[in-house]
Amino acid sequence: MQQNIKLLIRILPIVFLLVSCSDFLDVQPKDSVSDETTIVDKTSAQTAVRGIYRQLGDDDYYGALFQTIGYLSGDNIQWTGSQSIIQQFISHAVKADNTNIATAWSAIYSTINRANQVIDKLPGVNDATLTADERNALLGEAYFVRALAYFDLARTWGGVQLVVKATSDINDTKGLKRSTLEQTYAQVLKDLQMAEPLLPETTNRYRATRKTVWALLARFHLYQRNWEQAEVYSSRLIQDAKYRLLKPYSAFFANNVVATDESIFEISYSATNTNAHRGYWQPPANNGTRQWAPNDAFIALINNPAVGGNRNAAVAITNQGLWYGNFYYRSPATDPAYVLRIAEQYLIRAEARAQQGNLSGALADLDAVRDRAGLSGSTAVSQGEILLAIENERRLEFAFEPHRWYDLVRTGRAGTVLGVTDERRYVMPIPAIELSADDALEPNPGY
Repeated sequence: MQQNIKLLIRILPIVFLLVSCSDFLDVQPKDSVSDETTIVDKTSAQTAVRGIYRQLGDDDYYGALFQTIGYLSGDNIQWTGSQSIIQQFISHAVKADNTNIATAWSAIYSTINRANQVIDKLPGVNDATLTADERNALLGEAYFVRALAYFDLARTWGGVQLVVKATSDINDTKGLKRSTLEQTYAQVLKDLQMAEPLLPETTNRYRATRKTVWALLARFHLYQRNWEQAEVYSSRLIQDAKYRLLKPYSAFFANNVVATDESIFEISYSATNTNAHRGYWQPPANNGTRQWAPNDAFIALINNPAVGGNRNAAVAITNQGLWYGNFYYRSPATDPAYVLRIAEQYLIRAEARAQQGNLSGALADLDAVRDRAGLSGSTAVSQGEILLAIENERRLEFAFEPHRWYDLVRTGRAGTVLGVTDERRYVMPIPAIELSADDALEPNPGY
């Protein structure tokens, strides 16, 4: 029943109440509203776009569940609970009936459908108070979020069903076959190319702008091994004075700060719309459950002054000697979800430069991140050594963000580092509930 509800949520129309500009994500959804009245004027269009961001930050997407695929499947985290579905990620034996997989899949497609509603309907809105620039910006935001959602689907499941029109019924996409991985990534690029000219070249750390598109394009080209373009787009952010590496490492998340110069795009939360991450990481002494925690190997690395530097601020220890992640710590749980940070752009450019043979440039970018962490310059010399140093730096820099598993898969290092030699396990299974609902949807091989 729970999963059927999830499927229905995916195709519900977008409706949110108006909120203030200072906290545009703190909106309350209505249960249902006629599809014809969801986007009819400037106000409802703005509300619908806020709804896209709200769904992007949902507990089942960037609010917690999707992100766990990226770090639970890596080598930094241990599971301290009893549910076997979580252990499946750590042991790399995820099954098609894993409810977390089904829930994350549904949440991503729900985000896509909200974006599709805006993309489909906004061009036809006739409202004299809605300027062309405002219309374009709202439309560009929808394209950006859809691109991000399909990027996340592609790197997690491979080729997927490409739904690019708004749906209002669960049967609207039935019979739609999966696209290839190449076609799925092509859709990501197409959406980013649509978004870029529509968005203003301004700095906004909560909503998509042209700069946000560039940051995701840098990541996209890194995954595509298009080193030249990855360097081009990451350089645009690095050269922008609005973004900088803050010292020490904790400066972008400690002391309740939000939207710092470190952040390119983060999702905000409020006392009435909290980030689910905190509860999973914090120990019972801090009113959490500590269902996942840094493992011994990671604790040794992060607490080694020559390796972790001042990044050990991301972990803490209880009076009983239990280590826990302290990246999400606020009470109430208003910690942002960090989607794009300037540190990632430095390490993207470092990797792209190393792959192109610019070893001195690669080291300069790597050392910028190390310097921020209170570390001396890297001793790596050869191309292979530098690439490994970048990989290790990413492991610590993004320990509690959704990167480690995807990094090891995209670089072909999952077998060596994690012992996952069956390449069929480099993608997650298509949820069993989705397969049973649509005969046209084929499972991933090996599941």
